[in-house]
Amino acid sequence: MCCYAVVMATSLPPPTDFPEGRADLPLTVAGEPPRLRADAERNRTRLLEVAADLIAQRGIECLTMDALAAAAQVGKGTVFRRFGNRSGLLFALMDHHERLFQAAFISGPPPLGPGASARERLRAFGSATIRHERAYGNLYLAAHEDVIRRYEAPAYRLRIAHLSLLMREAGVEGDRELLAHTLLGYLETPLVRHLTTDLGMTPERLEAGWDALVTRLFGPA
Repeated sequence: MCCYAVVMATSLPPPTDFPEGRADLPLTVAGEPPRLRADAERNRTRLLEVAADLIAQRGIECLTMDALAAAAQVGKGTVFRRFGNRSGLLFALMDHHERLFQAAFISGPPPLGPGASARERLRAFGSATIRHERAYGNLYLAAHEDVIRRYEAPAYRLRIAHLSLLMREAGVEGDRELLAHTLLGYLETPLVRHLTTDLGMTPERLEAGWDALVTRLFGPA
């Protein structure tokens, strides 16, 4: 039986560089906020809040650097200096939501966080991820136009490490890393969106399917 908290701190591979315009906005492990002055951090947070409101009111396709500057009543230069370009803005928004999700499954209350058995946490992780992808799927899809970059992002690697360690604690044998990639395929944003939007499946059906998958692979909790 491994110690989850200790291994999580050392399990991630070296970080991968992002394309120009995204280098200072990688998705990172929760608990590593950008090193900004307090006033700069407040301004950045306000811009992200305004951007989130714009998406909610007009849709993600209407989120532009010009629209954000106008809605936030700041100069366009301020927005470009903070985020670089629209891709950087989308990554910053996604990073904000991802940090909250990471905090929930790393240190939040059980059954998603510590305090439940590894198998219970595996079940909870799937359900929570489906709800998370449903809520922010459009943002994730827009930010990850380059699909390969999604698999290189620190956030994805953290999810792989999380599932691998839970399977190790649950006593799963074999290639746990490869199995973790396979399991995450069930939770991919494009698939969740296709199943719920195009095929009309309910999130509850997807969550029940994840629960059945975990039970088939690892047995009942």
